[in-house]
Order: sequence, then C-alpha cells, then structure tokens
Amino acid sequence: MRRIENPPNPFERAHLEWDGPPPPAQLEVFEQQAKTALSRNESPDLGFSYSLNPYRGCFHACAYCYARPSHEYLGFGAGTDFDRRVVVKTNIAELLRASFEKKSWRGELVAFSGNTDCYQPLEASYELTRACLTICAEYRNPVAMITKGTLIRRDIDLLARLARQARASVGISVAFVDDSMARAIEPFASSPSKRFETIRQLTEAGVPTNAILGPVILGLNDDQVPEILQRAAAAGADGASLLPLRLSPVVRGIFEARLAEAFPLRAKKVANAYAEAGADPRGFHQRMHGRGARWAVVEQLFERSCARLGLTRPTPEGEPDEPSTFRRPRAQLELFG
Repeated sequence: MRRIENPPNPFERAHLEWDGPPPPAQLEVFEQQAKTALSRNESPDLGFSYSLNPYRGCFHACAYCYARPSHEYLGFGAGTDFDRRVVVKTNIAELLRASFEKKSWRGELVAFSGNTDCYQPLEASYELTRACLTICAEYRNPVAMITKGTLIRRDIDLLARLARQARASVGISVAFVDDSMARAIEPFASSPSKRFETIRQLTEAGVPTNAILGPVILGLNDDQVPEILQRAAAAGADGASLLPLRLSPVVRGIFEARLAEAFPLRAKKVANAYAEAGADPRGFHQRMHGRGARWAVVEQLFERSCARLGLTRPTPEGEPDEPSTFRRPRAQLELFG
C-alpha cells in the first residue's frame, strides 16, 4: 500500500507534516476546462513545435519522470500527488478542433504527449486521446506519439489511417527487459513484454514505430540495451533512440528513494557509476551525452546493435519536406459543391 509522500512544494508557503503514518495515496480526479489544447515548444532540443496533453499527472508513477515538478505549479506535490491527483482536460478535443479551424494553422505536427502519458489508465474511460486523434484524422494533421500504455492498441485503426493519409509515428518507451525489474521503478505502467507486443501490432498495421530506450540508468539497466534492441527488432520496430537518465533536484530524491527501496544492493553501484562519469553522484541530474567512459561504451553498444539489427535513428519530427497533408473537411466538401 502506497502512502502519501511528497517533497516540499517550493511554490507553497506551508508543507504538511503528518502526525503519525500518512494515509494511503488514493486516486483523485480533477476535471478541468482547459484554455488551450496545444502547447508551443520553443526548445531546440525537442523535435516538435506543438504538443497536446489531455492529462496532467500520471498514474504510471515512474520514479524518474521529468514531468513531476510540473505538478507543483498546480499546488500539488511532485511525489504521490503526481501519481494519484490527476487533472483531466475534458474539453481538449473541442479546443483542438477550434485550433485547426484557425486560418493561422498550417498543419504542423502535433506530439501526443509532451508531458505525461496520453494512454494512462484514465484514458480508457475518458477517451480524450482517441477523440483528439479522430480530429487529427479528420483534418489529416500529422501526429507523433510517445507512450508506455498498451491502451494505444485500441486506436490502431486511427493511427493506421493517419499513417496512410497524413503522417503518424509512435515511440514506445522501454527501459527494462525484465518485467519485475520494470515494475519496481515504473510500478503502474504496462510491462515491457506487453510493450514489445504493442510494437508488433502497430508495425503490422503499417504504423511507423520506434523503440525509445530510456531512461538508461548507468549501473542499473545499461547492460540491457542489446536485448531491448533485439526484442524491439524482432517485434518489427523501424528504429530506436537512446535517452540517458536526467533528473531535476525534485525528482532526484524520489528516484533515489525508490531505487534504494527496490534495489538496495545496486543503489551504491548506480551512484558510483555516475560519479565516475563526472555527474553529481548525489543526483545524476546532468545530461550524460558524451560524458564519461561508461556512457561512451553504452552509446557505442547501442549504435553497433542498431546497425546489426537494421534499426535506424528516428528523424526529427520537425516540418516535413513534402507538402502538408492538412485539409479542413469543409474546404474539401466545397470543392464538390
């Protein structure tokens, strides 16, 4: 049984301290009327300009999730609040349609989701991701998706349609090969074995699908890179990408606590691996690209495995070279009026 546990919120003046054991962390859903459907990305590190997030907070409860601090802006905590106090943008599909109807919209790629998983369990009942995908298919607007959730299989029909008529790609995030090991760090996400099956179903339907190996945690799962790639290739994945562990100070404490609880004998090994790589051994919050001999070995192993298996690096999802597929349905009908 998980109990309420959150680090102090820097945006709040007071922090609640429980007099005795904290109560169980139970799911709370907060329905919200959002103001906009699309978030504009200005970072050159990301390969998309617009993202869509039907949910804030994520039931998957991955210890390393970079989005945890975003919950603090809502007055919640980055710990169990992020996992169990989930905000649902109930009007996001209507807002997306309104965005597509604006004359300024030119059919730019929309990434689902830039923050939290759009196929977390609540999607099964709210169906907001499916509603937004339906609109994208109606307008032939390109999409890219990143998820751990097997619920994406429900929407293979829409993704296949988008792949044929516009542009669609899916990235399935896989950090571990062993299901039980993944459960310790990603307790409520789908198991790796189910994610490989999801890759198979997507690729068989004609949807370009990549395996996202991440986060790769030195001393914990870096030795699993070749097997993850092997299983992804066997499932039919088109390509793969490699993501290092990167933790903000807030997420650092949550990750370290989960790591020490789940893998007490490995926690010190992980800290030593990052110390040798030149990162902060207390936090590992620096991006590890190009840093340290061990990370260089991981990158080399990844590249060689991809070459052997025929897996390519996914291309950036920026503006496509080909003409835009975006069409407003009303405009199409007027051609025949």
